[in-house]
Amino acid sequence: MLEDGYSKDLIHACHNRTVVVNSHKGEVLNKQKPVVEKYGLRNIHLYEGQEWVQYEPKGKIRVLHDIFPKGIQIPKRFIGENIIHLPTMKTHVFTTMTGAMKNAFGGLLHEKRHCTHSVIHETLVDLLTIQKEIHTGIFAVMDGTFAGDGPGPRCMVPYVKDYILASNDQVAIDAVSAKMMGFDPMSLKFIRLAHEAGLGCGEVSEIEVVGEDISKVNFHFTGNQNTFASKGQKLIYWGPLKFLEKLLLRTVLAPWSYVASILYHDYYWFPFHGKGRVKKALNSGWGKLFKKYK
Repeated sequence: MLEDGYSKDLIHACHNRTVVVNSHKGEVLNKQKPVVEKYGLRNIHLYEGQEWVQYEPKGKIRVLHDIFPKGIQIPKRFIGENIIHLPTMKTHVFTTMTGAMKNAFGGLLHEKRHCTHSVIHETLVDLLTIQKEIHTGIFAVMDGTFAGDGPGPRCMVPYVKDYILASNDQVAIDAVSAKMMGFDPMSLKFIRLAHEAGLGCGEVSEIEVVGEDISKVNFHFTGNQNTFASKGQKLIYWGPLKFLEKLLLRTVLAPWSYVASILYHDYYWFPFHGKGRVKKALNSGWGKLFKKYK
C-alpha cells in the first residue's frame, strides 16, 4: 500500500479486546506489533482513548436491537473508513467455520459482544449490514497457510494448507473458505442469510475464483467437535439451561464465565493439549519462518 502511494498517516492497525483475551499480549505473541512498527504505522486499541458512538442502522437489523436495547455502540473511527479484515481459515464451535464475517464481530462491537452468542448467525448478518453502511470499502485477506479444525477458535488442530484468499465480498470469501474446508456454504446459516439479504454471494457456483483451481479442494474438516467449555456454553445458549442465560451471562454474575474460561483454556487445555500442537506447528516451514520474526 505504501508503494502504491497511500500515506502511512492514513493506515493504521486496529485491535479490540475480549473479556478473556488481552489484545496487547496478543499482538506481541502473534508478532503483529513489530510489523506495524517496522512501517511506522499507528497502532490503535479501540478500547483505549477511542470514542464509541451510538449508531442507528438504516438497513434491516435482526437481533442487535434486542440484545442492546440501549443502542448499538460502534467505534467512531470506523465510520467513513476503508477496512481490511485479516481473518484466518478455521472452524468454530458456534458457527461451524469462521472467517471475514466473524472477524467484524471482534472489532465492531464492544467487549460485551458475547451476549449475542445465542443468536450469532443473525448477529454476523447485522454486522455486515452495518459495515456496508459505514465503510467506504471492505476487503478481506484470509490466512490459510495454517488452517484449523476442531473446536475453534481456541482449541483447534492446525494443519499446513498453504493458501491465502482475498476478496471484497465478505460472504463470498467465507463461502469459498467453507467449501475448501469441506462444508456446504449455504447450509451455514450466517452465509445463507447474508446471501438471501443481498449482502454478498454465498453460492460458490456463482463466484468467480481466480488464481489456483480449488474446485476439487476438500480438507475434510469436521467442525462439530466440542470441549468441556463449549459444551457448557451450548447448554446455556441453546440447551436445557437456556432459561439461565440472562442471569448467568448478562448480569453482575457474568464474571464467573470469564474466570471459568481462563481456568479451562489457560491452565488446563493449553498446557495439556495445546502446547504440543503449537510445538508441532512451529516445526513446520511456516512455523520456522514465524520464529525468525524479531
